[in-house]
Amino acid sequence: MHNHAPADYHCPFCHLTPDREPDVVHRDERVFAMICPRWWPRNAGHLLIIPVAHHENLYDLPAADGHAIFDVTRLLARAMRSAYDCAGVSTRQHNEPAGNQDVWHFHQHLFPRYPGDDLYRTPPEPEWLPADRRRAYAERLRAALNP
Repeated sequence: MHNHAPADYHCPFCHLTPDREPDVVHRDERVFAMICPRWWPRNAGHLLIIPVAHHENLYDLPAADGHAIFDVTRLLARAMRSAYDCAGVSTRQHNEPAGNQDVWHFHQHLFPRYPGDDLYRTPPEPEWLPADRRRAYAERLRAALNP
């Protein structure tokens, strides 16, 4: 249903390499969450929350995975408020090209929010942030999850 991945698509979430593990802040049998390498400087350390099983978009997502994603989002939002001392959080999720989806594996963004951060009008950095710079954010979130 409404799928757009080409036949030879190499899914970046299905093929994460071990060097990305330092970015993962949560993993269970259905969902994992990692610091996003695409960087919004006023919302540093935002997360991608991703089902382990490959589902291209919201239309294909089984209810059990959707519920698991929401539960993990709530857990991580609470940790994010504590770890980053942010004033709130925002979630974002995209489907199909017209919906601005650019990775053909369902994922949800969780952003820390601050007064005046102007998230929706601020572009991300042009280059992905290296793993060593993201690691500190992952460590802070893991510490907030396991006090």
